[in-house]
Amino acid sequence: MAAEGQEIPEEIKEEQIPAQEEGGDDEEEIAAMKRRVAEMESEAAKLREMQATLDQQSENLQENKEDIDARSIFVGNVDYGASPEEIQAHFQSCGSINRVTILLDKFSGQPKGYAYVEFAEPSLVAQALVLNESVFRGRNLKVVPKRTNLPGMHRGRGRGGFRGGRGRGFPRGGGYRGGYRGRGRGFSPY
Repeated sequence: MAAEGQEIPEEIKEEQIPAQEEGGDDEEEIAAMKRRVAEMESEAAKLREMQATLDQQSENLQENKEDIDARSIFVGNVDYGASPEEIQAHFQSCGSINRVTILLDKFSGQPKGYAYVEFAEPSLVAQALVLNESVFRGRNLKVVPKRTNLPGMHRGRGRGGFRGGRGRGFPRGGGYRGGYRGRGRGFSPY
């Protein structure tokens, strides 16, 4: 700002020196920020790799589960006192059995009255279906192929079923209940 040949006063020189030093601090901060960004990018890459391996394992487990379900049967109306060994002996004529699972109530620990039988080969399921309505400990067994549960698929209507009555042959306003009740389930004085 000073023309050639003019001297810069000392006060201005002192102010310029710290500004130049601050510029060095800015460069250090920028370098530190770049290092942190590089670290975060490497962590993000590691997380993407981990997520990909988890997705692959989940897919393999789902395929494995479907394979097991194809080799299994559901056995209903099982006597509550039956043991897995007795069920295995009942289905032994169908072929080699890998596992027998009797489902228990999670609160009481008592049997629910049904079981799953997993065979070594999927072709053995057809032979086991012949034992539908066979008598086991005085009860007629229900034998069907095990179905695979699909996540996100629900039976029934779920939320939002029949609420008022309009449009179902009832008069306007809800019919026999006396007007629109809304979504609430509690007491309403009106």
